[in-house]
Amino acid sequence: MPSAYRVAAVQAEPVWLDIDATVDKTVALIADAADQGAALVAFPETWIPGYPLFLWLGPVAGQMPYIARYHANSMTVDGKHLTAIRQAARRHGITVAIGYSEKDHGSLYMSQSVIGPDGDVVLHRRKLKPTHVERSLFGESDGSHLKVVDTPLGRLGALNCWEHLQPLNKYAMYAQHEQVHIACWPAFGLYKGIAYSLGAEANMAATQTYALEGGCFVVAPTQVLSAEGIEIFASTDEQRALLTPGSGCSRIYGPDGSMLSKALDEHTEGLAIADIDLAFIDLAKNAADPAGHYAKPDATRLLHDNRPKSAVVTPGGPAGPLFPDLDDLADEPAAGVTG
Repeated sequence: MPSAYRVAAVQAEPVWLDIDATVDKTVALIADAADQGAALVAFPETWIPGYPLFLWLGPVAGQMPYIARYHANSMTVDGKHLTAIRQAARRHGITVAIGYSEKDHGSLYMSQSVIGPDGDVVLHRRKLKPTHVERSLFGESDGSHLKVVDTPLGRLGALNCWEHLQPLNKYAMYAQHEQVHIACWPAFGLYKGIAYSLGAEANMAATQTYALEGGCFVVAPTQVLSAEGIEIFASTDEQRALLTPGSGCSRIYGPDGSMLSKALDEHTEGLAIADIDLAFIDLAKNAADPAGHYAKPDATRLLHDNRPKSAVVTPGGPAGPLFPDLDDLADEPAAGVTG
């Protein structure tokens, strides 16, 4: 396992509500990250097909034109779109952390998958509790989705957006000795100047705190919102006033809380890049290891139920793999899905 390598956090605008075009853009960004020497590239929350800003702009009745379109442009775990991304990861020999709306029959979930450089999915999870109005579109998951996995790049884990404001979520991850954390965020242009808690400053502070508390590296990708993107969701001046162009804020933090990447302009698409060395974690945790020598289990402890929960239990029933073997999908497109 390498101790030192390069990581990249995407800062870009999805092709809103267009799964084919956004997957093509994803494949291109994977190639760009690999060309710049990155061993890991991370994409934002619900990067595919873009964060559902329409949920925050008015009554439910006004959201109806978007619902079917959002379902139709959400990925399945065994579909051609995720297969194209897995093939791109293998083709470029890079680990890819992808955030997306996962369609599971009639339900959607805010999912994250980490794909290894061989194209295999090494981690798959769903957001435990979608935030506020997100719950009108997305389902919840359970404690089995708070997990950290061993990879050739160290122990990797991921959370979405305001999961980083839930102290118990964080501690469950810290206790699994996470070394590199993927902190996925949308664009920060929603209610800008109206709700400080939804802005870049507050949420990057929470991301930086995660790095400092957990003594781990944090890769934080974000979306960008353009004026053209606003017009996809806003049909009135009142709605336009709730969205602000730009608002990208991708960052990479070290285990001492320091920012390791250069800040991109909030309107600029690109990659926030940093070289990291896992050996630095030992120095950070020598001072404070929250689930190790700095813990006080005689005073406070966390109960983490990591057993998967299902609405239907069929004892003895067959349990096939969640993700098909990539070699069995050789007929799928190697790069992109359109054309």
